[in-house]
Amino acid sequence: MKKITIYKYISKLLVCLVSVLFFNTVQGQENKFKSAEKLFSTLNYKEAAQAYKKAYDKGAKDKLLFQHLGDSYYFNTDMQNANKWYGKLFEEYQNDIDPEYYFRYAHSFQGIGKHNEAKKWMKQFSRSTKKSDTRKLNYVQAANQLDAILDIESSYSIKNLSVNTKYSDFGVGMYKGEIVYASSKTNEKKPERYQWNNQPFLNLYKVPFNTSDYNTEVIADHLFSDDISTDYHESNAVFNKDFTKIYFTRNNYDEKLGSDKNGVNHLKLYSAELKENSFNDKLKWRNIKELPFNSDQYSVGHPALSDDGSKLYFTSDMPGSIGETDIFVVDVLEDDQYSKPKNLGANINTSGREMFPFTQDNKLYFASDGHLGFGGLDLFSANVLNDSYQSPVNMGSPINSLKDDFAFTFDKLSNVGFISSNRKGGKGDDDIYSIVPIQQKELCEQAVNGIVSNILTDERIANAKLELYNELGVKLATTTSNEIGAYNFDIPLDCRTKYEVRVSKLGYKTSVKPSYTEAVSGSTFIPLRVETLDKLIVEEKGVLKLKIGIIYFNLDKDFIRSDASIELNKIVLVMSQYPKMHINIESHTDSRSPNEYNRDLSDRRAKSTRDYLVSQGIEATRIVSAIGYGESRLINHCLDGVACSESEHQLNRRSEFIIVKM
Repeated sequence: MKKITIYKYISKLLVCLVSVLFFNTVQGQENKFKSAEKLFSTLNYKEAAQAYKKAYDKGAKDKLLFQHLGDSYYFNTDMQNANKWYGKLFEEYQNDIDPEYYFRYAHSFQGIGKHNEAKKWMKQFSRSTKKSDTRKLNYVQAANQLDAILDIESSYSIKNLSVNTKYSDFGVGMYKGEIVYASSKTNEKKPERYQWNNQPFLNLYKVPFNTSDYNTEVIADHLFSDDISTDYHESNAVFNKDFTKIYFTRNNYDEKLGSDKNGVNHLKLYSAELKENSFNDKLKWRNIKELPFNSDQYSVGHPALSDDGSKLYFTSDMPGSIGETDIFVVDVLEDDQYSKPKNLGANINTSGREMFPFTQDNKLYFASDGHLGFGGLDLFSANVLNDSYQSPVNMGSPINSLKDDFAFTFDKLSNVGFISSNRKGGKGDDDIYSIVPIQQKELCEQAVNGIVSNILTDERIANAKLELYNELGVKLATTTSNEIGAYNFDIPLDCRTKYEVRVSKLGYKTSVKPSYTEAVSGSTFIPLRVETLDKLIVEEKGVLKLKIGIIYFNLDKDFIRSDASIELNKIVLVMSQYPKMHINIESHTDSRSPNEYNRDLSDRRAKSTRDYLVSQGIEATRIVSAIGYGESRLINHCLDGVACSESEHQLNRRSEFIIVKM
């Protein structure tokens, strides 16, 4: 089943006017699959798929049919069939397809294990989608890491729990030696069913679990609390340190179902407090109420508390979201108050789906289909350093599979964690799996080295500063690239280790590259490509300069012509954008005319250039020097008495703007 989250759950009693994700039901569509469209628009994906297929078998052929038939399987994580129908879509309409379908087609290839095909279509997606789509940037950064992730040996043992059923079971929370999880199982003969996947509504269950010998088996379970359970969805429970307060996800329900202006019933976060019953001293969950940042107009769910309980993370598609669903955080204040929700930003959230956060020991774990992974939802981890979220790293196999993998949680006391997945080999729909870290015994070390080059020119960059960080964001080593742009860190890293290399240099944008060391002893070669802060900033023979067109002067004159002012205004613009930039101005002539004359003329021109920049608002103190060197610094063979062409002499007549500080 699709997880209780992001998607807008619709009550069986409501008339649905919802637009699913990106695509509205189109008016005036072919009558041949009109009934299928009605089912699709109300999230009846299993029945919609059958109706579309029936229409296709009867001769219906339409771009919308192929899109929504593929979507009907995609939204229920049937990637085999999704891939088949998206394939037909591209066969028939490849030149007129929304970029989102390139992304879904690529994900369907991931979901059936065809990683090379997935890379091919992700490349097509990155070319066709808009520049602001964060999935495009994530693909460029992560495409070369996927093969390394696939090769990493398992760091966990994994086991399907006996509590799993043929229905959907997922989302573990720890509660007094028990696990609390969501399940759509029921003992009712004719239960009410949720139309998305034709399963009963979710309830919270609890069960003790046995961790002896890492068995992590569970015994008979029962409903977590009659106080919390309703006729609709409840899931994803998390508790404070002393287990006196619970946060959980529920349909927008308070005696009756609430909805937005289109009749859509969204998800909300609720809290409750454990209090004694005044009649019999039994503990009951009381004061059940929704959190203040909920809304009838969007969904909020998947609560997760920081280690100290001071922050509450959650998933939402509220205004300010980057993608379909994002992860947000609020501060937990006194008197049951909360700060304004804060989006975790583009390092974590993409144009796709991010959900099911969990945080522990300054690390954020979450599920995403926007970052490059194995297929469907994958689990990622990201270090949190001074409230800054570092680049996420795929957690690899067996945590991740070709299907949806989500809802990571870990109990340090028992050294056992849990994930949820609808991977092949499970007992039903979504299943809960226990995970136990495997102790790595063999000594395996990796050196980290590489080269630094200009992203546009491929020139090697010397004297760049490189810093090596571990997965916790702790700096391990610093080095500098040599004259041919090569670098090497002296400190070795363990094999199969997540790390990050940062490169910086005056005039260049800081670049960060997360990666993994190789699986065997040796060295990991990491090429790094950097770009200057502005296209006018160039590096020539190790000297950083502002490069503009030729500054022309009239014969024997030093005043700034109108054509020269156009070029100099480019310098003004860059220096205005970077107010800490300081420069030297150097003016040069060719070898014709006497030395003293050339030196005096070039010096006057250098100072006229300085005065012009100052007249345009550049502080005089930011121009450290303005000196004319005459013919003393020729850049070719055209000395006195040497026959040269006019173009060769022109190379020596130049003004240079040397960056000395930024």
